[in-house]
Amino acid sequence: MLQSGKMKKIVVFGGGTGLSTLLRGLKAYPVDLTAIVTVADDGGSSGRLLDQYNIPPPGDIRQVMAALSDVEPLIEKMFQYRFSNSDDLKGHSLGNLMLAALTDITGDFARAVEKMGRVLNIKGKVLPAANQKITLHAELDDGTIVTGESKIPVYGRKIRKVYVSPQEVEPLAETVQAITEADLIVFGPGSLYTSILPTILVRDIRDAVLASQAKKVYINNLTTQEGETYQYTASEHVKALYDHAGSQFIDTVLLNKTDFQTLLNGEEPSDVQLPVENDIEALQLLVPTIVLGDFSTVSDGRIIHDAGKVASWIMGYMEGTIVSEET
Repeated sequence: MLQSGKMKKIVVFGGGTGLSTLLRGLKAYPVDLTAIVTVADDGGSSGRLLDQYNIPPPGDIRQVMAALSDVEPLIEKMFQYRFSNSDDLKGHSLGNLMLAALTDITGDFARAVEKMGRVLNIKGKVLPAANQKITLHAELDDGTIVTGESKIPVYGRKIRKVYVSPQEVEPLAETVQAITEADLIVFGPGSLYTSILPTILVRDIRDAVLASQAKKVYINNLTTQEGETYQYTASEHVKALYDHAGSQFIDTVLLNKTDFQTLLNGEEPSDVQLPVENDIEALQLLVPTIVLGDFSTVSDGRIIHDAGKVASWIMGYMEGTIVSEET
């Protein structure tokens, strides 16, 4: 609950580009930020380090840390740098290698993330959803079981559910405490099945979220994602969250109403992007408050959330001063 006179605490869930975009907007405000990040990635540099060092995959953690960093742009660029010429290092990012090295030195992945956060002078805290290697599985609509986060979107079939192994994963005590003390909890934006849902599949994290008295906001994705949420409506995104949490727990869902063609203004999109259908009537049965506004922008031919607009709305919502264009 809100505490007057104290810095407000916001906990955000997710991983990858979507969460990083949101955090770049929120870090401009005087708030206590905690990002709880998926560690279910098994592809690319993260997957190779996972196999070689038996550590949680650092890729999403790295992106989020870079988003929250307060260092010279060159330092952040170096942290995100991906090797391309060396046969041994090709595909690895320097940040991933640094996190792997720190884990080896300290003997603990979460401690390595904490130490790297100090080096990067990050605004807030970045906590892995688990301090160990976990594997993401998906059951598809035809009963097929797919193992591995990177393999799930490849099948192109509707996902019935996702789950992790081992099932009895213990989160950090600090993670549960952050959720318990939060004034606001935010989910998304990001890949629904492979970034957002894996964070609440950890039982103690899910239980802490459901028990929390903080308002809970879901920032719905702007576009559907091939292999995960192709042709999903807004209500189908929310229903997937509820199905995996075992309860209806979202207080407010944030939807975008901007017309993509108007936003692109004649610019050619970098790839096919299908907007999520805002099926308001179905959502009204699932969520108490629905907010519809202009929350998107264009970057390199891609429609993405406008970090500044979303962060500004979140701050107003948390303070109770604005809701924006509520339906």
